[in-house]
Amino acid sequence: MNFNELNLRSEILRAVSELGYEQATDIQAGSIPSILEGQDVTGRSSTGTGKTAAFGIPIVQRTAENEDRSSVLILAPTRELALQITGEIRKYAKYLPSISVACIYGGQPMDPQIRALKKARIVVGTPGRIMDHLRRRTLKLDHLKTVVLDEADEMLNMGFIDDIRTILESAPEERQTILFSATLSPEIMKITEEFQTDTVFVKADKGKKTAAKIDQSFCYVTKEEKNDALRLLLEASAPRRALIFCNTKSMVDELSSYLGDFGYRCAGLHGDMKQSQRTSVMKDFKSGRIRLLIATDVAARGIDVEDVDAVFNYDIPQELEYYVHRIGRTGRAGREGASYTLVSGRMQLAHLRQIEQYIHAQIEERPVPTVASILERQETEFKETLKEKAAEGIEEKWLAFIDSLEKDGISAKEAAALLCERMQKKNRRTISLQDVTVRTAPRRTSWNSSGRDREDRSRSRRQFRGRNSRKNRPDNTEHSRRNRRENEKNPRGSRREKDSRQQRRENRKTSGL
Repeated sequence: MNFNELNLRSEILRAVSELGYEQATDIQAGSIPSILEGQDVTGRSSTGTGKTAAFGIPIVQRTAENEDRSSVLILAPTRELALQITGEIRKYAKYLPSISVACIYGGQPMDPQIRALKKARIVVGTPGRIMDHLRRRTLKLDHLKTVVLDEADEMLNMGFIDDIRTILESAPEERQTILFSATLSPEIMKITEEFQTDTVFVKADKGKKTAAKIDQSFCYVTKEEKNDALRLLLEASAPRRALIFCNTKSMVDELSSYLGDFGYRCAGLHGDMKQSQRTSVMKDFKSGRIRLLIATDVAARGIDVEDVDAVFNYDIPQELEYYVHRIGRTGRAGREGASYTLVSGRMQLAHLRQIEQYIHAQIEERPVPTVASILERQETEFKETLKEKAAEGIEEKWLAFIDSLEKDGISAKEAAALLCERMQKKNRRTISLQDVTVRTAPRRTSWNSSGRDREDRSRSRRQFRGRNSRKNRPDNTEHSRRNRRENEKNPRGSRREKDSRQQRRENRKTSGL
């Protein structure tokens, strides 16, 4: 559907056209008409499908059409996502100067936020800071017309359910409630049933939760080999910009230091960092100064970078929906992308099978690239570069330099070989790599709802019964039964202990002690 068919104001169409929007995505085409009509909407859509525009564009139009003090409140789980939403809405309202947007989040002084709230018609914020302003009475919801919960599943995972309930209960009953989430869990449905009326459900992904153009694979390695495996994958894929996910803040710091030691342009991002640090890191990542961003799941929320080539799951995500959010950072807006997951041990492999069931897609197992294959690819690329440069023409000063080398007894062939050798030595990242042992995950069988291998489980049970069956227990032997009877007759100790005491007494007599 074209945006011209969505009954939008000319000012908004102009702004949208300048952003390069032509055709509405599935989530936009399904949501915008219902939101414009004032209906409650719950949308399920994975990251990178344009859901910010799905609620942002109609909200801007409805705000512009209401001349009274109507206001909109948008809740987001993280500061980064709140800033991203604010930036997008300001773009949609570029030619509507009467609409002002305030971004409210923690880690910033209250006074500037209070001044911004006085004139804002659209407020974007995190639940915690919104609650702070409600307690101070610097934010009032008397004229609230619309509430939006973006990435509602993540807000629930982060423990904001009580704040969300308080905010929704404080808002007028006659309001529009919009909710977007990557998953529609029972907890999300409970919020929908309690706080929405005649809900319109929009499910843009039609059951498949990950983009079709994302090449998903995993490598089966030991924990000790994960660092080497990650570097081999980075060198083999050579992403211009990539995200690496870890489950803990300490692992983010450790991995960013490790990769930095090998010359990678990388930085970490997690919740313990100051807001100024996080802002600086994101600025460098978007500008290209940093090519690898290592982050936790929570800190990565709100990262809006279109051309992320690949996502690396250094740690397999603990929650199923986190996998969807992670790999949704690549393959956005119809582009191709890739995701690589490092899996260690049968427990993680079982969890990966659960992820496959959850996303309705198979994640292909691939071996870790070898150093030889990486060097071969680099040599091929180097040859192609030389061919292109030769076709463009070589400057006379370099040809004269080669002539001077030949006069000194160094042939052109030898000079070229020496230059190639020097260039290869500069690439210390590849030279320092070591091959990782090629491992294959245990073969697939049927997996039950818990993700465990049924055949494996039954085999373990048989082995357990074999080791511990009654006929194999030593207690059932004649010798053990005799010892047990002796113990009952001699409460001071077993027959063996009695014999040992008697032997010690005889030894003392013999030795004269």
